[in-house]
Amino acid sequence: MPREPVLPRGEVVATFDSYQEAQAAVDRLAHAEFPLREVSIVGSDLKSVERVTGKLSYGRSALAGALSGLWVGLFFGLLLVLLSPTGTTPLFIGAAALIGAGFGLFFNIAVYSIGRRRRDFTSVMQVIATSYSVLVGAEFANRARNLLDAPAAP
Repeated sequence: MPREPVLPRGEVVATFDSYQEAQAAVDRLAHAEFPLREVSIVGSDLKSVERVTGKLSYGRSALAGALSGLWVGLFFGLLLVLLSPTGTTPLFIGAAALIGAGFGLFFNIAVYSIGRRRRDFTSVMQVIATSYSVLVGAEFANRARNLLDAPAAP
């Protein structure tokens, strides 16, 4: 039975503006043979960021649908060739890829036509934190602070 997620407990030994900085701090602890099971990185003040990557059009929608359909067609074509009791030709794989590309193209154009004018752009969504804290179990907190405050070894 899966456990519910629980926030880690411990003391904050350092806070950083970027995840890479927090990760570098944990790497320093790892190189110092620190018990890493006692360490957590906690992001705070989560923000949803949507970065617009371009304008969506019938052409872009059709191309994206054709490419994704092509991969699905290739997958099913290869799967059928591998599982077929009779020998099928590589032409079958090509045909399955073209059929997949066609279905993907028409499906994406239909979906774009229905949703057009409500969302005429492409984007990438991500969740980021404004700060990242390194938490360590209370019995190891002083050791972690000392290791992180010490000058980095060359």
